Amino acid sequence: MSAKTGLTARLIELFSAIQGEGLNVGTRQLFIRLAMCDLRCHFCDSQNTWTAPGLSYVEQTPGYRDFEAHPNPVTGDQLLAWVERQNYPGLHESISLTGGEPLLQAPFLREFLPVVRHQTGLPIYLETGGHRPEQLAQILPYLDCIAMDMKLPSVSGEECWQAHRQFLQLCGDADVEVFVKLIIAQATNAAELELAAELVAACNPSIPVFLQPVTPLATPHHGPMIPPMPTQVLEWQALMKRHIGIVRVVPQTHKMIGQL
Repeated sequence: MSAKTGLTARLIELFSAIQGEGLNVGTRQLFIRLAMCDLRCHFCDSQNTWTAPGLSYVEQTPGYRDFEAHPNPVTGDQLLAWVERQNYPGLHESISLTGGEPLLQAPFLREFLPVVRHQTGLPIYLETGGHRPEQLAQILPYLDCIAMDMKLPSVSGEECWQAHRQFLQLCGDADVEVFVKLIIAQATNAAELELAAELVAACNPSIPVFLQPVTPLATPHHGPMIPPMPTQVLEWQALMKRHIGIVRVVPQTHKMIGQL
């Protein structure tokens, strides 16, 4: 089965690693990190993904970080071959589409995902800002799990409430597994957390929500991102649990174990 479509992808890197965030934390995934993002979140630690580089980097052996460089853009058949080379039997639990914002390349993914899903037998896990419902609709039939990074304006500098609402509704209508991640910092506005909780509850109060304290980061344009105090985290978790059933606090564990 070929992934040849005539469409190409802007790729940052392809590698094997441990998922460090959210519902599938601790699992081994094959990461396809796609280039380009239309948001400029203050807490972003992957600003190299905002634009498309001239070269992409592909791991040759799963987990060894023995990257080889390839020119961008890449074809579907190239990407499929690299995935198959990494897909050792029983090693990975899913393929993670990350970025950047993968949905900016929805036309390519619409053609590529059914092929890679068929060839590998692996579930497809999408990591997204959750603000592009129209693009989500194009690839929703090929997704098994969606990690939605809902944006709090007080922390991210972005406001996407209406798009988030439409995005979640699409997920609910499709009956796909979805969870919400919220980056929290000392500057988090509690009213925004309550609005986020109400938005999730309106779709389905059983959708899991993960509060992720921001990793300390000095950003050149927005100053330091300071993690919340323990009392704040406890208060915010209690606030959100008035509306939804599952609210967990999980930091970025992959950084703790050096899986960057």
